[in-house]
Amino acid sequence: MTERVTLITGASAGIGAELARVFAANGHRLALTARRADRLEALANELAAKGGKKPIVIACDLQDANAGEKIAAALAAEGVELDHLVNNAGFGVFGDAIERDRVEQVGIVDVNVRALTDLSLRFADHLIRNKGGLLNVGSVAGFLPGPGMAVYYASKAYVISLTEALRAELAPRGVRVTVLCPGPVPTEFQARAGVGAGHDTALLNVSAAVVAQQAYRGLMANKRAVLPGLGIKIVPFALRFFPRDFILSATSRFQRQRH
Repeated sequence: MTERVTLITGASAGIGAELARVFAANGHRLALTARRADRLEALANELAAKGGKKPIVIACDLQDANAGEKIAAALAAEGVELDHLVNNAGFGVFGDAIERDRVEQVGIVDVNVRALTDLSLRFADHLIRNKGGLLNVGSVAGFLPGPGMAVYYASKAYVISLTEALRAELAPRGVRVTVLCPGPVPTEFQARAGVGAGHDTALLNVSAAVVAQQAYRGLMANKRAVLPGLGIKIVPFALRFFPRDFILSATSRFQRQRH
């Protein structure tokens, strides 16, 4: 019988690393992928030291067009297939879209949109065969227009839309599909994006460990969406009561304060 694993992208730090810890603690064999092989190895050794089987480590940059092929080949070489897929990898950059480096912003689309779509579709047959689950990491940003981080916000809107559609398509085939939409989480994301420290609203801040725990429980319970923290849960509901122009202006002001 083919061994089943949970593939987690962007597993070298932040929410991805915490998701790996939660899945491993619940008895899942893991395959971890991210750019930084040293961090993946350290995490794999940490998890193996707790008594589980050492995760498969796949050092890979999802910005590369052939990333999906590389991941699939590595899994095939190990003789495993997926029962769960966690598309966690993603990044953003702060600043006006017309002023930021174009190649860097297209890279956001490569990771947040193209790679997530590729892996979701590439391994859908595994998930169907094993009656597994798909967890895609979106963001509360996906419910908003995002001047100051325009491409990132737009990419997360895509993640929410795609995941909800895949949920409708895969549910009849026995696959759980959930989108995780956290707000600001203290991780390395802010530094990479160029967001100033200390400007995220305290009400919306939830630790990466808590986000991961809630995400796992939500996926196993087959929730459509997981929005960690009371403040985040309010956002999609509250947006219904404000004109779009007001939301656009308010988001723009908030983004400027974060720089």
